[in-house]
Amino acid sequence: MSLTLETFDSVVVNLRERRRRRGSIQHRGKRIRVGLVNNMPDTAVVATERQFSRLIEDASGDLEISLGLFTLGNLPRAAEAREAISRSYRPASALAALAPDAIIVTGAEPKAADLRQEPYWDELGRIFDWAEGGPVSALFSCLAAHAAVLRRDGVARGRLPTKLSGVFTADVVAAHELVEGFASRIATPHSRLNGLDEAELAAKGYRTLTRLAEAGPDIFVKEAARLLVFLQGHPEYDADTLAREYRRDMQRFLSGTTSMPPAAPSNYDITASGEAPWRSSARLLFGNWLGLIARRKAAASPSRAAARWGG
Repeated sequence: MSLTLETFDSVVVNLRERRRRRGSIQHRGKRIRVGLVNNMPDTAVVATERQFSRLIEDASGDLEISLGLFTLGNLPRAAEAREAISRSYRPASALAALAPDAIIVTGAEPKAADLRQEPYWDELGRIFDWAEGGPVSALFSCLAAHAAVLRRDGVARGRLPTKLSGVFTADVVAAHELVEGFASRIATPHSRLNGLDEAELAAKGYRTLTRLAEAGPDIFVKEAARLLVFLQGHPEYDADTLAREYRRDMQRFLSGTTSMPPAAPSNYDITASGEAPWRSSARLLFGNWLGLIARRKAAASPSRAAARWGG
C-alpha cells in the first residue's frame, strides 16, 4: 500500500518511474486518485489534511492512492494562509478537468445561519453538481454533508438544543458495503451545533447506515448516478482533536468572543493521549470505501482498467 501527494498531472510520469524501478505493476494492486477538497479555516487546514491523508494511507490495503489537494477559492482566508495554501493546493474549480476517481469534501467554518448565505455557497454547489456524474464516489463531511443535502434535495439542517461534542456510540442499522466488518456498535467523534432529520432524509431517498441515539444519522448514503456518502461525525479526528477544540472554544469565551462557556466533550477525557478508540472502525470505513471505488471503477470499464492497472 502507498499514498502519494500528487498534482494529478504528474501521475503518469510517476507511474512510469515506478515501472522502471520496480517492474510490472500487474500484481501490486489498483491505483485510485482521490481529491481532498479541504475547506477548513486557516488554523485547521494542515491538521485536516494530515488526518485524512493518514486515514486513507492506513486504510489503503493493496491499493496505491494518489491524493490531490484542493480548496474553495471563495473562502475567507488571511493573505499569508492563502499564499501558503496555494503552494500545494489547487482551486476546486480544477476538479472536473483533473477528473479524480473519488473526492472528499470537508466542512468549513460557518458564519451565516443559512448555508445558502455563505460566500462560498455557489462554488460549493458546483462541486456537488459535478459530483453527481463525475467521480466514482463522493464523500461529504460535516458541514459539507449538510450543504450537499440542502443543495440536492432541499433538506435543511436544524439547530440542536446544545452542541453535540464528544465521542458517541453509533448503532449499525443497515447492511452496506461501507459498513462490512463493523461491530453492531461503533464509537464516533462528533462536534457540531446542527443535525439532520432522519425521516426527512429517508423521504428523499437517503439511507442511514449508522445512527446515534442522541442525534440521529451518523453515516448515511444515497445511490444516485454515483455513490454519495455523508458523515455527520469525524472519524478522521486525532485522539486530541476534541480537546484542542474545547480549549479553543474556552479561549473564545474567556476573551469575550462568545457569551457561554463550552461544555466538556461527552465520553471523552480532555487530558487523554494515544490511540483514538474510534480509529479501527474509521480505518475499516475508509478501507471499505476505497475498495468499493476500485471495484466499481473496474466494473465500469474492465478493458480500460486492465490496460491502466496492468490486470
